[in-house]
This record gives sequence, C-alpha cells and structure tokens, in this order.
Amino acid sequence: MPIEKFTTLISKCVPLAIENVDTDQIIPARFLKATTRDGFGENLFRDWRYDKSGKPKEDFVLNGSRYEGSILVTGKNFGSGSSREHAAWAIKDYGFRVVVSSFFADIFKSNALNNGLLPVQVSDRFLEHLFQQVEADPGTEVKIDLEKQTIHLLPDGPQEQFEIGAYKKNCLINGYDDIDYLLSLKEKISEWEKNRVL
Repeated sequence: MPIEKFTTLISKCVPLAIENVDTDQIIPARFLKATTRDGFGENLFRDWRYDKSGKPKEDFVLNGSRYEGSILVTGKNFGSGSSREHAAWAIKDYGFRVVVSSFFADIFKSNALNNGLLPVQVSDRFLEHLFQQVEADPGTEVKIDLEKQTIHLLPDGPQEQFEIGAYKKNCLINGYDDIDYLLSLKEKISEWEKNRVL
C-alpha cells in the first residue's frame, strides 16, 4: 500500500489499555500466509475481537460504538515478540494512522515507520492522562503535529514532544518509502556523478 503523506492529524482515539501487547496478539500467526498487505485489518487483534465460533466479543473495544478514530492508544511495551511486519500492516489496514504508547518494541517501531504508521512515544504520565480523558469523554480529540513533533490533547489539555528520526520524518511528510526517497534524489545524484573527478 502506498505511504500516505502525514503532516498534521486531529482525531478521536481508541483506547486499548493493555500492556505488553505482542505481535501475535496484534495479528495471529495463522493469518500470515497472504503475500500482499491488503486485508490484514479484518484480523487485527483477532483472538480478542472474536470468540472461537467467529462471533464478535461485545466487551472488546474495537467491537463497540463508544470509541472511534484513527489514533490507537495502547499500554506500555507495545509490539513486542516476533518481528513480523504484518503487525504494522494490520493496524494500518484497519484504519489507524497513529499508535500512542509509553514504550514500543524497536522492531515494531521500525516496521510501523516503514509502512506509514506513526508510533508516538509519550511519558507514562501523559499516557495515563490520555487514557483517563478518552475513557471519560470518547469525543476527546488529539492533535498530532509531525512537523513540530508534538501530541496535544484538545482543546487545552497537556502537550508533549515526541522523538522521530529525521529521515523517517522526511519520508512520512512526503509520503515516501525508501525507494521513493532515493528517486527524489535522482537529480542530485546525477549532478554529483557529472561533477565527480575520476
């Protein structure tokens, strides 16, 4: 799937207040046989969303109408376990553009960024406040400003900075994957080749 340009996002949030969510819980291994990135969203958190007969579990957050939005707010240590890129595919395909947590597994974070999904790491205190606010008022909106690298509870709640590498920030803002980025430098590379001394 193409990388969608990301500058600023204002959205409601879906709270998943569970810590240590690993990639097998995000997308169980039995659903990894597909060779394209499409369709993984329907099996996101499959074993938490559905019972053994395939019936949706009414108490799971994605199955109700209380919460909606393109920001997934999760507990600490999200994306641990195996390095499957399908976890990022499933979250993105479901419709989330941002995942907020106080800690991400490194490989998940890398896979997310490579697929246009922005992982926003915040302090434990900010995350707790965000959970409390969203659960008290599902209409709460959050603003993610990638250029400024800030997350802000609207309208006048707390705000925090988040870290992201300059390269991946540039790729997200421009909608580039790694190949697109190299192609964007084509003219500069050609110019360098012309001027280099043999």
